[in-house]
Formats: sequence, structure tokens, C-alpha cells
Amino acid sequence: MKNFYKIALIILAVFTGNSSFAQTSAKANITGTILDENKKPADYVTVVLFKASDSSVVKTAFTDPTGAFGFMIPIKGDYFYKASNMGYKTIKSKTLTLADGNQKIDFGSAQLISSTQNLKEVTVALTKPLIERKMDKVVMNVSSSAIMTGSNALEVLQKAPGVSVDQNDNISMQGKQGVLIQLDGKQTYMSSADVANLLRNMQSSEIESIELITNPSSKYDASGNSGIINIKTKKSKNGGTNGSANATLGYGKNFRGNADLNLNHRTQKVNLFGNYNYGKTERENLITIDRISNGTPDTYFMQAGTSRRKQQNNNFKAGLDYFIDKKNTIGVLVNGYFNHGTEAAVNNTLIGPSFQKVDSSLVSNSLQTNKYNNLSYNLNYKSVLDTAGSELSADVDYSKYSGNDGSDYENDYLFANGNRIRPISYTRNNTPSKIDIKAFKIDYNVSLTKSIKLEAGVKSSWVITDNDLQAEELVSNNWQNDLRRSNQFIYDENVNAAYTNLNKQFKNTSVQIGLRVEQTNSKGNLITTNTVVERSYWDFFPTLFVQQTLSKNNQLGFSYSRRIDRPSYDALNPFIYYLDQYTYNKGNPFLNPQYTNNFELSYTFMQKYMLSVGYSRINDVITEVLLPDEAQKALYQTNANLAKNISYNANLNIPVQFTKWWQTNNNLNVFYLSFEAPDLAGSALKTGKTSFQFKSQQTFTIASGFTGELNGSYESPVDYGTLKLKARYSIDAGLSKSLFNKKASLKLALSDIFNMSENNLSSAYPGLNYYVHQKNESQIGRISFTYRFGKNEVKPARRRATGTESEQGRMKN
Repeated sequence: MKNFYKIALIILAVFTGNSSFAQTSAKANITGTILDENKKPADYVTVVLFKASDSSVVKTAFTDPTGAFGFMIPIKGDYFYKASNMGYKTIKSKTLTLADGNQKIDFGSAQLISSTQNLKEVTVALTKPLIERKMDKVVMNVSSSAIMTGSNALEVLQKAPGVSVDQNDNISMQGKQGVLIQLDGKQTYMSSADVANLLRNMQSSEIESIELITNPSSKYDASGNSGIINIKTKKSKNGGTNGSANATLGYGKNFRGNADLNLNHRTQKVNLFGNYNYGKTERENLITIDRISNGTPDTYFMQAGTSRRKQQNNNFKAGLDYFIDKKNTIGVLVNGYFNHGTEAAVNNTLIGPSFQKVDSSLVSNSLQTNKYNNLSYNLNYKSVLDTAGSELSADVDYSKYSGNDGSDYENDYLFANGNRIRPISYTRNNTPSKIDIKAFKIDYNVSLTKSIKLEAGVKSSWVITDNDLQAEELVSNNWQNDLRRSNQFIYDENVNAAYTNLNKQFKNTSVQIGLRVEQTNSKGNLITTNTVVERSYWDFFPTLFVQQTLSKNNQLGFSYSRRIDRPSYDALNPFIYYLDQYTYNKGNPFLNPQYTNNFELSYTFMQKYMLSVGYSRINDVITEVLLPDEAQKALYQTNANLAKNISYNANLNIPVQFTKWWQTNNNLNVFYLSFEAPDLAGSALKTGKTSFQFKSQQTFTIASGFTGELNGSYESPVDYGTLKLKARYSIDAGLSKSLFNKKASLKLALSDIFNMSENNLSSAYPGLNYYVHQKNESQIGRISFTYRFGKNEVKPARRRATGTESEQGRMKN
């Protein structure tokens, strides 16, 4: 937040034409120096020069990296200055005289003092840009965007630069899947399907920002071959008793809405905080699949289906921080969700010797119910060890998840004339699941010298998942256990890790080397067939980061990391789930972990324009594939280890300020992906294609407190594993108006204005011929109202990242 206000005030000074930029000119005749609370030079502090006679503003300047400021004033008189910076008390200097006999004034040095008060001197409120570039990550500020209003977190992610979400809600970054999702720095330990459900039930009103970290350091868990996406939820930044309430209504083909309440109370010793969100959504999905099953003769399938999903979610978080003294803090945090919903689907599959001739059909009706509950507990401690910033922190976590998916299926087989081939078959599934997660971590960082910093830490996690598939079929009006499909799968995993990072700061160069060591012990047990897959292995993950400052406006960076992706829990689960007799998905308990080597070179110009180019190679890449089941003439979805995946990518981000009222951020991501598998279900696979993604966001200041946004995105065709995806594109718009002296805001948004967003894919697998078209309910109008209330008088509450974040990214919600 401090950096934001620095940048905002710089922009303000540029537009008012009244600034002396941070360097102290040799011609300056009024000079001074500002030091921070540690008596070190404070850069980018706002310094305003006043004329003593009437307290009128003469000029504005910003301190340079040495803490110095300067003004060139030709007019004699008495002058004083005020220096301000976010989080510190305003400094007011003594009055000095510029006269004939005193042509130069040096105010000397002054020291900033930390303040518990908000800066009342900052009277102009500027909105954070949607996209911010930082040294090690890209930040998307969700809370400041009107377009994001009323969207869920999965929809928000689709608007992030370089991020894509496919038709099955798989998340990729810079063209690569295997993204590690974190919430407030916590790994979620959930499966990819469960993460998608979690994000689908999280509303944008709960999100402060999204951090995109393409090449994490050794401090982070080594999982996630394409990097980390950290979703930071809102937490009140003010003290006293304060909070906010939000309500959003939306409508496309169906109604959706959500409401949330955030509360915070802080005293000198205690900080209490909490929030609650309720959401209700209903959405429709259309899918068609045309495919040819090879045989003698070939069989043609034309499938068309609709599904309607209804979901209700209850998410909450509550915590307490106790400040033992100025250096030691202990805290507790509880969060969770209680969500449930239904999905009704109707699929009609026409079957024949050609697409023009039909000799039979299959009509499938299904009703699925789901219920997901999760409670997570965290105990944390932090100690500031010295004035140089050395810290010790510890976290103990426990998370308990339970879910239950129930499905009822009705399959009706018909001749072309409508007569029934056989009696209607009825089947049903009940799949209770449990996940227990325990973890602890300790992190320590110390400044060995003024230019050398050491980080080190340890972490252990224990995860047990228990999935029980209870399948039944109706025989002679009695439900009987289906021995072919009923099964129980228990997966037990323990990961122990230790890391260290050493950072050395030279004059214009920063170098960080790191190493993370992880030991993994896992055991998968398919109870019914007594199939056990057990593994134990050690891995070493080195990292290297180099930042070189060429000049004030030019910086170069290089990074390397080795990473791992362990199979998600649902990918390992061998259960079979049917859409109908000819379409199903199943897990693969024999999946191996995949390993990635990432290289990235970046160039930053003027702290805002950034170009990065990267190369990565993944061995044993875990990939979602669509394959033929020739015996059943079916098409099934599973995960498989392909031999390797090679990726080249280039990402360019260009923000442009056209006028005072119009600014834009543009992101172009170009990448080449290739996949190789010498033997995938009996055939060799080799694909390679260059693709790109372009996203542009326009922001318009219509009037004071009234802004508009227009977003556009285009994703070119891409080949991913066995899938060929066609181009995707959409345009969104939004309006935002602040009300009641900025205590409230009203936002309007329309997503996918022209209803163009859809998924179209075909096969890249040799000899397999199919075409899939999928259209979700994407054209949605939303209106949102937010009101903020209470006092804003003490320091911000701290944000706490707990220790189970990596593990929870692999569950259902």
C-alpha cells in the first residue's frame, strides 16, 4: 500500500505540472534530507514547499534514493516544508529565509516517525491500476475493478494476464498447466477439480488481489510447474471497529447473487477480524460431441446435451491476533465453507453408420447432488528478532474436509423409430469422501550484513484421503451393489521439506541462490482389488535469481528453478464416472510426478514496461487426455504421463496513459508448446504449435468518483496434449461510482457483451476423430453495492499465510 501511494502521488504531481522529480538538481537552492525510522535514506517521500506568509504551496518534490530533495526558487521570502509518507507522521520543518545575503537554504536532515493515524494530508484518492508489475510477480487488483463485480474467482482468473481456463476448468499460465493455487499464501491441498469448485464458489467481493508468480523461489513449495497463483482475500486494513457490507445481483439466463460482511476490531493488544459470504448461483451449460468410432464398419455418434447447475455456498473466516509486545505476536485463524448444490443433465446421443443416417439413440438423464464441507484451523507465531528485520515465524495447521457426491442415472436405448431396444436401465452412485491435512512450518530470516540476507525453513505435511464409491443398479425393482464399479480408494502422503536462500546485494546487482530439499512418501490403496501403489523418493530443487540495474529506467533479470508436480488426488483415484455409456472419465493410480526446469529472462523499462522470455522442459508431464475405448466404442477422459513437454514463451506488458481520463493496460503472451509420447494407448503422439493470448483493459475517468472499464481478450488456437483447442474471445464492460463521501460504491458490469465466449476442440491423437462444442452461460449483467463503515484509526492488521496452502490446492468444494 505504501508503494501504491508513492506511485499515485508521483502521477498526481506530473499531472498538476508542479513537481520536481526525485533527483536533487545541482541548481537547487533549497535542499534537505529525509531519513526513515531506522535513520536510513527514505526515497520517494513527498515533500511540499510552502510560502510562510500565506501557507500557499510553492512546489512539490520527491526524495531520491539518497533521501535528498531540492527546489530551485528564484523569489526571496520565508519558506517551510511538509514531508509525508504513507504510515508515518507528517514532518513540518522550521521556517527559513531566502534573502540577498542568504541565497541558499539547507534544512538539514529530518527523520520519519511511524504513525498509527491515517494520512489526512492525502486528500486525492487514486484507484490502483488493474495490473501492477513488481520485481517477482504480477499483481491484478481485483477490488478496484468494476468489471470484476459479481464474478466468481474462476471467472476473475480468466481475465488475468497470461492465465487461461479451459472447458474443464483446468488453469494454465503462460500456456502451461500445473499451476499451484494458493489462498492468502496458503496451499489448498485440493485436487484440480476441487480447486475449480472452490474458486467457482468464491465471489470477487471477497478478493483483494491476485498475484501471478511465474518462477517462485525455494521458500515456496516446489509444486506447480508453471508457477503460483496466490489469491489474497480482503482483510480490513484499518483499526478501531470497522467493516464493509456488499450485495451483488446478477442475471444471464438464470439468476445469481451473493452478499458478504467483513468486520474488524483492533486495539493496541488485540486484533479481531472475520467475514462471511453467502452466494447462490444457477448456470446452464450446452455441449455437443460429434465423433467417429473406428471399426468395421465405423460407428458415428452425435451427442447433444444440456445441464443446469444450482449451487449455494457459505464461506467464512475468523481470526485473532494478540500482540504480546512490540516484537512478538501470536494468532489463531479459522476458515471454512459449507456448500451444496445439484446438477441436472439431459444427453441425447444419435448413433448410426454416418452422420446423416441414424439407426439408434441413447437418451440419458442424470441428477447429481453434492455437499462439501471444510474447516481449517491455524495457530501462528511471529517474532521480530532485531532492528535489522530478522524474523522467526511458525505455523501449525489442521484441515478437515468432507464431501458427498450422489448421482442418479437413467439410460433409455431406442431404435430410430422411437421403439425401445431394451428396458430403461437405472443406476446410482454415492461417493462420500474425507480428507485430513496436518502441517507445520518454521521460517527464519536474518540479515547477516547490510548486503547479505539469509532465509531458511522447514515444513512437514501429512495428507490422508478416503474416497468410497458405492455404485448400485436397479434389478427387478431392487437396488443391488454393482461389483464392477464399487470401490474404495485411500491415499496417504507425507512430504518433508527444508530450504535455504542466500541473497547478496551489490551496488547494482542482486543475486539470490536457493535450494529446497523434499522427501515424499505416498501410498495409494484400491481396497476392493487390493491394488497398492507405494512410493518414497527424495528431490532437490535449486533456484537462482539475478537482478541487474543498468540505469534508473532499465533493469534486467534472470531466474532458474527446478520444480515438481505430484498427481492430484482425483487424478490418482481410479473410479469411473459416466456421463453416459459412451462417455466417461476415470483416474490413473499409476501416475508419476512430473519435473520441470524453468528459465526466464526479463527486462523492465521505467518500472512499468516489462518483457520476459522463458523456456521450460517438463519430463513425465501429467496431461489430461481424451482417448478411445474401442471395446465399448466409447470416449473417455483420464490423466497420463507423456514423455516430455517443451515450452518457449514471451510475455509483454504495456500500460499506457493516453490522457488524464484514459489509461490502458495491454498484455501479449506468445508461446510455443510441444508434447511427445512414444506410446500413448498404443499410438505415438507428437504435437507442436505457436499460440498467443492478448488481453487489453481500458479505464476511463468519466467524472470525479465515476469510472468506466472495457476489457477484451483473445486466445488463438492451441494444441495441448491430445487436444486441439480453437480460438476464444470475449469483451466485458463495467461502470463504478463512489457515493456518500466515498464510504460506498455502486458498480455495474456486463460480461461477454456479445455472447462470444465458447469452447471448441478436436483431437490431436492419431486415429481419433471427434469435435466438441461447449457453451457456458457467460453473458451476465451484474449490479453491486458496497458500504464501508466504522473507525479508521490504528495500524493495519497483519495478513497471515498459513502452512497448508500447498496441500489444500489438490480438493472438492
